[in-house]
Amino acid sequence: MLETTIIIDGRDHLLGRLASIVAKELLAGQKIVIVRCDEICVSGSLVRNRVKYAQFRNKRMNTNPRKGPFHYKSPAKMVYRTIRGMVPHMSARGTEALSRLSTFEGIPEPFDKKKRQVVPAALRVMRLKPIREFTVLGDLSHSVGWKHRDLIKKLEATRKAKAEEFYANKLATEKNVASAKETANGELDADEQKLLKETGYF
Repeated sequence: MLETTIIIDGRDHLLGRLASIVAKELLAGQKIVIVRCDEICVSGSLVRNRVKYAQFRNKRMNTNPRKGPFHYKSPAKMVYRTIRGMVPHMSARGTEALSRLSTFEGIPEPFDKKKRQVVPAALRVMRLKPIREFTVLGDLSHSVGWKHRDLIKKLEATRKAKAEEFYANKLATEKNVASAKETANGELDADEQKLLKETGYF
């Protein structure tokens, strides 16, 4: 059964494995949002991945490079392009599937207060040996010309500070409610407590 929209936290996932699972879900009709694309990982060292990206940038139209192929520098667009390669995007079915996908660096406003999920089959700690090197997509993008890494880090720090404050207030509220319930229960006699239990309030 399809959910309304699945929000995936891309942090510490492997790019290819995550992309293949997401592509399959998109083709099945699922709407998916991937956040924190700048923290997705790629196996191999930064030097190796920079060389691969340099080779990729050489692929262009000989007579008029402005017509493509286009080489994205932002992590969100890199993830989008990887998933696009796993979907028949030239057909109507593939175009509709890609329209169900959204990718973001960091966690922007509507999604920071919604439940996020991980994909266990694509997690780096599950799939990559501890001795193997890996590259964070944000670092790779920064090294090839992406200019917004520092801005995303600043926005994420602000978001995390707000989230911590909200969670502390939530715990304090729950503690106050629990203590208020205990106090109220102590003021009731046995008959009143029995009646409340029978009616389903306890």
